Amino acid sequence: MARVQTGVRAVGAVLVAVLGVSLAGCSSTGGKRAEDARKAATAQGKAAVNTPNWTFGMVTHSGDGDTFWDIVQSGAEQAAVKDNIKFLYAHNAEAQQQAQLVDSYIDKKVDGIIVSLAKPAAMKGALARAKKAGIPVITVNSGSAESKEFGALTHIGQDETIAGEAVGDELNKRGKKKALCILHEQGNVGHEQRCEGAKKTFDGKMQNLYVTGTNMPDVQSSIEARLQSDKSVDSVVTLGAPFADAAVKAKDSAGSKAEVDTFDLNEKVAAGLKSGTLGFAVDQQPYLQGYEAVDLLWLYKYNADVLGGGKPVLTGPQIITKDQAAELEEYAKRGTR
Repeated sequence: MARVQTGVRAVGAVLVAVLGVSLAGCSSTGGKRAEDARKAATAQGKAAVNTPNWTFGMVTHSGDGDTFWDIVQSGAEQAAVKDNIKFLYAHNAEAQQQAQLVDSYIDKKVDGIIVSLAKPAAMKGALARAKKAGIPVITVNSGSAESKEFGALTHIGQDETIAGEAVGDELNKRGKKKALCILHEQGNVGHEQRCEGAKKTFDGKMQNLYVTGTNMPDVQSSIEARLQSDKSVDSVVTLGAPFADAAVKAKDSAGSKAEVDTFDLNEKVAAGLKSGTLGFAVDQQPYLQGYEAVDLLWLYKYNADVLGGGKPVLTGPQIITKDQAAELEEYAKRGTR
């Protein structure tokens, strides 16, 4: 087994160079600029280890242009550079297609797979096939309850029920009485768990509102219609950063005084918290999810290490308010928060 190169200065220099080159260039659109920045980082970064050039594949349930998954991917790619890993990334919002992408990585005989389990039932067979092929799997973001059952080494992300409970507690602190929980992806178990968790701890009344997340005008109009018909709603909780902006526009159009809060953090959310347009955000540190997933797969391949002790490795939740927004805005701008 090859040894990890020692030398803190060398490792530190590599990480500083890699981060400096790429992270400031991450796009807020999930488009060409983000991809160009990632390619530049990979081309100029150097591995901090001399272990074999293993290949890891990540498959997520991201839709096109989802900035949250840009951050996850960026973290994974930075760790891959450091760990001398060839990193492959694919995504599909449809669970069956996501499972097929996992199968394609199994066919390529990759050395490790990272996968999200937004719709676990559709992914169970694919993970079983990976296990049969002897390919270690780490799950991220969604599916913490199913991860161990499906044979994954560990799960990295936030417990969605706990995150929802934190939202309910925060709403209570703010004296809210009636809230809307906006679900933008039907069938996503993590989203349901967030809203259920919030209902559990919220002393007021919380209602679910299902919207078509792939159609932002529909998201805005659906929230606007509900706010117009019910002036007693004093809080709107969205389950993803891009939907917070739509909720703010809907609130303004409806003439509502409801506070808009959201799960997830990005540059626009940080700015909204800072200005007071948004009340609070629930950060689950997506950069860390991608980075640690690659790093833990590398540690497993190199040293048979496993973290978590059979429990998920939690990256959240952290409630972010105006008080922390200015500090985190810098990191959000470079694409790491």
